[in-house]
Order: sequence, then C-alpha cells, then structure tokens
Amino acid sequence: MALPILALLTIALTPLGTAQPRDDVTKRFDCYPEAFNSPLSAADCTARGCVWAESHSPREPKCIYGDNYGYTMVAGSREDTQNGFRVRLTRNADLPPRYASSPDVQEVTLDVEMLSNNMLRFKFYDAATSRYEVPVPVHKPSTPATNPAYTVDLVSEAGKPFGIRVTRRATGTVLWDSSVGGLTFSDQFLQISTLLPSRYVYGFGESEHATYRHKMDYRTWGMFSRDQPPGPPGGDGTAPNLYGVHPYHMCVEDDGNAHSVLLLNSNAMDVTLQPEPALTYRTVGGVLDFYMFLGPSPEDVTQQYTQLIGRPFMPPYWALGFQLCRYGYNTLDRMKQIYDENRQYDIPQDIQYGDIDYMDRQIDFTIDQQNFQGMNDWVQSIRQDGAYYITILDPFISANETDYLPYTRGTDQDVWIKDGDNPDQIMFGKVWPYLPNITMDPDADWDTMIANYAAHTAFPDFLLNSTKQWWVDEIQTFYTEKLQFDGLWIDMNEPANFILGSVNGCSDNQWDQAPYKPRFYGAVLADKTICMNSIQGGTVHYNTHSLYGWSHSVPSQRAMRQATGKRSVIISRSTYPGSGVYAGHWLGDNTSKWPHLHTSIIGMFEFNLFGLPYVGADICGFFDDASPDMCRRWMQLGAFYPFSRNHNGKGFRRQDPAAWNGTIAEASRAVLLTRYRLLPYLYTLFHQAHTSGSTVVRPLMHEFISDKVTWTVDRQFLWGPALLISPVLDEGVLDVTAYVPKARWYDYYTGKEVAETGRMVVWDCDMDCIPLHLRGGYVIPTQEPANTTVFSRRNSLGLLVALDAEGRAEGSLFWDDGDSIDTYENDQYRMLTFTVDQGVLSISVDHDTYSPSPELHFATVRVMGSEGVPDDVTVDGNKVAASAIKTTDGVENMWYLEDIILAMNARHTISWPVPEDPASGAESPKSTPALLFSLITAVLLLLSVQ
Repeated sequence: MALPILALLTIALTPLGTAQPRDDVTKRFDCYPEAFNSPLSAADCTARGCVWAESHSPREPKCIYGDNYGYTMVAGSREDTQNGFRVRLTRNADLPPRYASSPDVQEVTLDVEMLSNNMLRFKFYDAATSRYEVPVPVHKPSTPATNPAYTVDLVSEAGKPFGIRVTRRATGTVLWDSSVGGLTFSDQFLQISTLLPSRYVYGFGESEHATYRHKMDYRTWGMFSRDQPPGPPGGDGTAPNLYGVHPYHMCVEDDGNAHSVLLLNSNAMDVTLQPEPALTYRTVGGVLDFYMFLGPSPEDVTQQYTQLIGRPFMPPYWALGFQLCRYGYNTLDRMKQIYDENRQYDIPQDIQYGDIDYMDRQIDFTIDQQNFQGMNDWVQSIRQDGAYYITILDPFISANETDYLPYTRGTDQDVWIKDGDNPDQIMFGKVWPYLPNITMDPDADWDTMIANYAAHTAFPDFLLNSTKQWWVDEIQTFYTEKLQFDGLWIDMNEPANFILGSVNGCSDNQWDQAPYKPRFYGAVLADKTICMNSIQGGTVHYNTHSLYGWSHSVPSQRAMRQATGKRSVIISRSTYPGSGVYAGHWLGDNTSKWPHLHTSIIGMFEFNLFGLPYVGADICGFFDDASPDMCRRWMQLGAFYPFSRNHNGKGFRRQDPAAWNGTIAEASRAVLLTRYRLLPYLYTLFHQAHTSGSTVVRPLMHEFISDKVTWTVDRQFLWGPALLISPVLDEGVLDVTAYVPKARWYDYYTGKEVAETGRMVVWDCDMDCIPLHLRGGYVIPTQEPANTTVFSRRNSLGLLVALDAEGRAEGSLFWDDGDSIDTYENDQYRMLTFTVDQGVLSISVDHDTYSPSPELHFATVRVMGSEGVPDDVTVDGNKVAASAIKTTDGVENMWYLEDIILAMNARHTISWPVPEDPASGAESPKSTPALLFSLITAVLLLLSVQ
C-alpha cells in the first residue's frame, strides 16, 4: 500500500516554445559553462535556446537559461509508489539539442521516495534506456517515513521552469527549489540547479579549500579523481580536483538547522556556487540520484548520511599512535637508523612505514634484495618495542617481467581493465614499475625516465569479483612468504597513469571526446589516467573512474583481515562515498608551507563530514624542505590529527622529530605524550563514529550551532564535544587568536577556568605551546602514556572531570582488546559511563564482556570547576585523608586525587560536599554583615510605614 504523500502538486501545462527572457536576471544560471575561459557571443548563446544578458562582474554568466528551457510535467502522469510517487517529464521539443553529439532525452522519469522522517530521495532517470548507476551499496532505513520533517512540492506553472521543492515543515524553510530552470538530461550532459536557503555551505571534494565555508561567488569546483597535489585555484578560476570525489554538501540554514545533499553519481562533474544563494550541478553521464538528510543538527546530518553510505570502520587502537614515514629511505639501514634515532629521543611511535623504495624496481609484491635484504626480520624485531609496520601497495602490475606470478595469475584469471578499442586486449599504461635489465641514466628528466625506463602496467578491475579475490590472494601470498606487515597503504588509486590514456594513446571516441568537460585540471578526461573508453566493470571507465579508489579499498580491507586475522587498517588516497567503511585517508602530497597547516584543518572537517573520520595530513609537508619552526608547530597540530603521520618526499630534508640534531625532539615528545594520554577518549570517539556515525574531529559549530560566529571558525577544532584545540598556524607568531564559545572552559594543562567566553581571545603561546581546553559538562578518560600503545594500554587510567555551570558532567569509555575484528558486533567489549551531579562522581560498568589482561584501574581523578576545594571527600564510602586531596598553586576550584586504586570492572562513587543551591529553595546561612544589613533595612521600612 502506498504511503500517504504529504506533498503539494501544483500542476499546469507550460506552453512549449522558444526560450523567453527572464524577468529576474539576477538569478543567473549559466547556459554556456564551457565558455568560462574563452570568448562567447550573443549568437552562440541564443543558438542554444538561451538568453543573452549582460553581466555586471567578470564571474557572472552572460548566457543564462530562459523560463522555457527544460522540462514540464506530463499531465496525469503521477502515480503512487511504495514509499512515494513517480511522475514523467517531457522536454520542450522546440529547443535545439544541447549538444549535437549528445541527444537529449525526451521523456525523463522522476521518482520521489520518503525513506524516513529525516531522509528523502529524488531521482531523475531515463526509464526507456539503461544508464549507469553507482554500485556503492546504500542502506536505506527499514522503516519508511510516518511523520516526515519535510514536504515535497512539484512545481510546473505556466511560463515557469519545472522544479522540485523541498520544505522543512517545522520552519517553512525551503531547502531545495529547482524551479529556477536549466534542467537538462542528455546522453552525456546532465544539469540541474537549485536555490539554497542560506550562504552557509560546506563540503564538496576533494579539493583544497581556503575556507571551510564556501564562497558563493560563481566559484566552480570540479570532481573527478586525479593524481593531483593540493593547490589553490588557478588564475582562470579552475580549482584543482584532487584524489577523491565527494558530491556531498551540508547547508546550515539561517535559523541554525542543518541539512545535507548527496548526488550519487560517479561521472565527471562540477558544481557552481552562486550568490543567490544557489547551486548548479553538471555531470557528463549517469542519472541524477539525490539523497537529502534533514538533521536538524550538523551531527544529526552526518549520522543520517553515514547510516545510508555505511558507518566508518573501527581502527585498531595502535593505529591511533604516532606514525613515521618517508619516500626515500632508499635502504633498510637508513630506515633502521632513523627509527633508532627517534627511539633514542623517546619519541612515542607506534607505526613505521615503507614507501615504494622498498620494492624491487617499484614492483608490487617484491622486496629489493640489495637495499632491503632482511626487511621481514627487522619488521618482526620492532614488535618487541610495541611497534607495527604498514607497507604500501599500488594498484597496477608490471607486465614486462618474464617470471612475475601476480601478473601471470591475474592474466589467467582475467582481472585486468581492457582496451576499449580492442576489448579482448589488456589496456596498458605506465606508472611506477621500471623495466628489467636496463641501465638508467640518473640525470634523465621525468619524461625521459617514463619514455625509456617505465614498464607497461596493467590495471586491476576491482569491480569484478574475480579481481577482488585475486587481490586478496596476492596479498595473502606476499604476507605469508615475504613480509608480515600490519596495515596497508594503497596509493595512486585514482587510478594514476604517467602517460595520457595508454601506451597507444586514446582513440577519437565519444567517451574521451565528451561534448562537455567539467571545470577541472587536465586538457582531457584521460589526462594523468587511463582512456575513458577502457572497459571496466562491464561498462566504460568514463562511468567508473571516480569509483576506483573505493573499489580498491573493499578487497584491501578483506585481504588484510584475512592475512593478519586482526582488524588492521587501510589508508587510501582516492575515496568516494562509502570508502570510510573500509579505509582512512591522508590529505595527499601537500607542501611544507605554512598555509597547509590551516588547510589541513579544513580537510579534516570535510572528511569527517564525508564519513571518513580517520584522516590527517602529512605532518611537516610532503614536498619541499620544512624548517625546524614550521615542523615544530606542525608536530603540535599533527599530534591531534586522528591519523597522525609525519611523511615527506624523496630528496627533501629529513623532518622526523629526531631531525635537526634533535632541536624539535623534546617539543614533539611532549605533545605526543599528551596525545597518548588522551587516546582512551579518542578511541571512544571512534567507537561512537563506528556505531552511530558521529564525527571525531568537528568544527565548533557542531556543538555551538546557536552561536553564529562559530559557523565560520576553521582555524580551531574539537575532538568530539569536549576538547578544544587552538593551534598556531602562522610563521613567527607567538600567540593564538581563538574564539571561545559560551560555556565553562578549563585549561587542559593547569585546570584553570577561562575567564572570558563568547568572544575572541588572544593567548600567549611560545614555541612549545599548543592551547588545549576542556569543556565544562564532560568527563574525559585518560591513561598514563608510554612510547607505544602496546605498553600504554597496560597503564593506569584517569579521569578529567570538567564541571559545567550546574556542577554536572558526563562521559564514557569504550574498551576492547584493541585489534580484534568486530568486537562491538561480537559482544567482546567493556563500556563505562561517568556522571557527576551534586558532588557525586559515579563510575558505572554498563557492559562487561571483555576483561583486559592485566586488569586496569583508575589511579587519578582531577575535578575542575568545583566551588572551592573540599575537605571531605569519600571514595566508595571511605573518607579520604585531607592530605591526599591535592591542589595546584594559583588555580582555584580545582583539586585532584592520585594514587587511588579503583578497579575498572567495578562500580565506584567519589563524593564531596557542595554548597546548597539558592535556587532550590533551601535557606543558606547568611553572614553577620548580611544579617545586620537585613535588620537595618527592616527597621527603616517599619519607620517609613509609621
């Protein structure tokens, strides 16, 4: 039975005809986007059936859509479906075709599905023809909408463009209104525009964004996965499209409610953000499949989004430790030396990496026996330090070897992407592997190296089940026979290619010569990747290109779990919606320059929004030489990346913490020990992300949405709701200008309460400083740190209690063995909750199906925000000696207990007296001066009456 539809259908047939001038040309939706960097005439514009209107600024389009451009609704076509309804749309037949080589679809079907009370889907497609649709699994709510938070209007008025309009019922705010014209649906070009309720728009990626909140100035962002380092927009306004593709954004409405929208489409696309405010999507294939999430808070939005695309994976505990890597160790001896030097400086480090230089001629599943002989023995030896090892594998396989089993087995199993012009043949490119039996000129330039020394490489088709199994088997064999690593770093999986298209070039075909090229880097779609007509997953690479990183991650996670028997961790360069289920992400080949400290925070915000909370940037930068001061500040910031890795490129100066004769080692050690102390809290945040889809790193506005100042703060960030990080991001600066939202805040290091809130403040901050503040109302679990998590996990626990204005606080701790697969799902974990109210701290064990060995205990409790220092504290009913209640000179209203022993697997209470709350109605004793004043007032009042 169809669900009752809470929708208003305003239906009127629009007369067909030529495009008419718009009454309101301020709503400029670009009808000639490909002309952004070339001359355009009025004749070109009107030949397309659009309207020429002179603009007032260089960014404004001159050729805009008229009211009759697009589709109208077919009268009587509405029909109910299980969770919504369906209508048919017909194109204005009097309009010229958008592109002669790309026929327009005459009749388009629109399905509207009310998936839940806060989730809506609307999909434009061609019912008569099969078009490519994204194979990423989505998890629709099992219970459909019963009281939706939205209404849906279909607008088809005479003389106006057809559109779908979504309104938030509680406020009447229109969230989506595509009745502004320009709806286009052709074979290789689709476009839709919508008005937005506010200019507070976030997301879309992957690109380097200078601010988290987007500028609504006709800026266009392309999305098509590419081997492209981060960089700012070029002079022509073209912004670099980076490694991943996320056609997803969040909009915060002016009243503080938030919603988000996903376009589930994997073809090359771009989006233009306009000042109306409005948004225009353009894509070169597939369907227009939109999902909308109504929040209403930013955290709600993220949780609803990850409910659909899949919750983030749960990283092993050791993956939250500090990680060290570089491209260019060149020998095992050099890797050992740098590893040992960092241990000599007592730098906490859990993970060592190997980049492609450990391989024989950079060929997957090999080890250079000349420079890295004994690699596996050394990897096993660092286990005694509590360290782990992650190795890199690229998704292309050398085809020029005489006895290379991964290629032979892959060919036998038919796992490769095929040549679109010769579908029975393998499509070959050139990437990292070098040819065998050659002498290379070390002084040759890059183009010469690729032309003369690079081997042909085949690209696995990870959309095939046979390829997935082949990849799992090859990793298992490599692990068993050559190198027992703990995690996997999958790189270059856009997929990258060092030549254009293939070793034979790309033919003149409709896919490589699409009529519209979205606005991003590269002269053609195949630039730095493979030909668009290559055959992958039963279709052309034109459709699947941006899915490659996602499809690579799926079997990589399975392979590592099968090989190690543990949870393991995958780090992927290219990502797509749903990748967070399988992998984390680093922000690519950044540069050792000060602005990249700031943009790394924006990148973390965006990937938490995208459902990939295990994210971070290369600390101290990948390209160029870092300075000691830059690296010092970056280590302080990077210690609070969820994925915390120092990594740099070949030929550049060392930048690990032990570099520079140890001048930044002490500062690095100090901030990393702070990170390790806070890991129980961070691990619990990841559990919450894994189970409910919440963010780990979040902007201030996620917690303080009623404070509009926070909507643009992107130089500070929060771990969860409770820890505020305010790093120094600029060269030569010895202070931090930070925004402190209205709440109680305490200095992490001293416990001192912040005096000024709800405003910008300036804190002095020397070269050893990174300001951290605890938010009142929260209890944060800690653990005595060690130099690896193997040893820190055996140490005593602690609690940081930060009281709010009412003297309350709460928190939780998730604990398991740290690396077994699906401990939560398999009921092998311990969950504790902490609550404080009226001077009573309660520690409760809510779930206890895992027991650590050795059993842990709480040894310290620090209470911030109490009214004075109590002289009567009891622990589990036993009074604590006054001498055991510790304080810090100069810090009022903070006290702590240490050297206590409270078993982690038992319930405990710690209590202390608090003054009566006058608001509760209880009489509080008055001082003598107060009594005297009251008596005098009463006498004077009596005399005045007489």
